[in-house]
Amino acid sequence: MKRILLTLIFNLFIFSPFHLLMAQTEVEPFVPGSTLEGVTYYLPRTAFRVTIICEKTTTRPGDLYKYADRYMRLKNVPTEESVQWNLKSITLEPYGKPDPAKAYSIKIKSKTVAPLVGLSRDGILLSINCDADESFLPDLPKPEKGKAPENPRSYMTQEMLAAGSTAKMAELCAQEIYDIRDSKNALIRGEADNTPKDGAQLKLMLDQLDHQAAVLESLFAGTTQTDTEVFSLFYDPQQESDRDILFRFSQKLGVLDADNLAGEPVIASLKAMETIPTSVPSEETAKRRAKMERGIYYNIPVRAKINIKYGGQEFVNMETPIAQLGIVEVLSNALFDKKTNTQVTFFQATGATKDVME
Repeated sequence: MKRILLTLIFNLFIFSPFHLLMAQTEVEPFVPGSTLEGVTYYLPRTAFRVTIICEKTTTRPGDLYKYADRYMRLKNVPTEESVQWNLKSITLEPYGKPDPAKAYSIKIKSKTVAPLVGLSRDGILLSINCDADESFLPDLPKPEKGKAPENPRSYMTQEMLAAGSTAKMAELCAQEIYDIRDSKNALIRGEADNTPKDGAQLKLMLDQLDHQAAVLESLFAGTTQTDTEVFSLFYDPQQESDRDILFRFSQKLGVLDADNLAGEPVIASLKAMETIPTSVPSEETAKRRAKMERGIYYNIPVRAKINIKYGGQEFVNMETPIAQLGIVEVLSNALFDKKTNTQVTFFQATGATKDVME
């Protein structure tokens, strides 16, 4: 019967989404190869997913750029393809990451009243004697393709398409653009034979002429397309810092690795906004502490301020609790003996107590 019970407990731990187990609150630091019977859990350290949104503008020369000045009097038109990146936004999303330095094991013993322990999929302690929902980072925003430039050949006449040389095609295209402009001016002055009397219809015709002229003019002036690109990386601060290089950014190359000197650094700073008072040791405190050492370990985080800057511009200015800047405390095992059924939930990103109910 005992063998069957142990099997059921093992299966419950493996297949439950929160790894729920009946366990006695005798807790000790986890030692690989030494802790044989128990449920191992981790306290988290607070890490961040960094989401970066950029605009990528691609400029392409028109097929007739060599004739832009001769026929259209356009100066400084693009002669080769180029890309320009613009850093639009940076956001931080905190999450809990198992801290290997804070691994503990709850021993499983028979003939005891044991608490129900809820763990996340990666072993972070979520709850005791109750259920707790595991949280996940939201999906990243989707990249967006900008509107592609129209093909100007769709607006060319048969004579343009049949031109025997590029120079002749440029001449005919330029003449068509000037003709469209003349037609627009005639409509505005009311001199055109087919000038509509309805204002809305007139605006529609003018817009169509403007669009047709702009598409043909792109043969000389070139085109631009702006896409929205999304990047992400993870930031795991170890301690307070004035200068953590998250990544580098180049207006020509976009988002780069932190060690790629082709871009300018994007700097993160982390500063604790409070300190946890240091306890004054005493003989009585030491005795009480010794009795609690086999209880449940949890984090007391410290609130910290995070700034992210690039090129003199501040992209992030936020305050949030950080587990690794705080301390570890213990919930007494007396809370989980035969006489009580204390329910506790913990913040997944910090390991701090969220709710404690009897």
